[in-house]
Amino acid sequence: MSSALSDPTLSPGVAFLFQLEAKFASDTAKGGGKAFASWFADDAVTLGNKEAPVQGHAAIAAQTTWAPDQYQLLWTPQGGQMSPAGDMGYTWGHYEGHAKDKNGNAVTTSGRYMTIWRKQPDGQWKVVLDSSSEEPPNAGDCCKVP
Repeated sequence: MSSALSDPTLSPGVAFLFQLEAKFASDTAKGGGKAFASWFADDAVTLGNKEAPVQGHAAIAAQTTWAPDQYQLLWTPQGGQMSPAGDMGYTWGHYEGHAKDKNGNAVTTSGRYMTIWRKQPDGQWKVVLDSSSEEPPNAGDCCKVP
């Protein structure tokens, strides 16, 4: 199975965005919520499933306080697009969150995400919008009678 990062059909711009996502995910896996928040621009917004928008880097950082031993957020880009000017782009893909409930049982959440990236005046790339939604239930999970 080939990785999206090694896909020779990716444009250079999309390959660059996928590399940013890989660094973002790696930093988050190692550093938890604090590392996750460090990738957001000052004017960034997060949109979560059934949650109010969180606006601004400080507000995002205040909500992303998990330690990597408590929660692991993993994601993989599946598509993206770079702007013609090469200063903005987006990626989208699949994510999984792994934690434990109060009894120590494994809990996994999964869904889709979209990240919008913007090149900052200092040349760094930062997340300006991160949106996620949980996967819908499997077709067989709906309306089961016990």
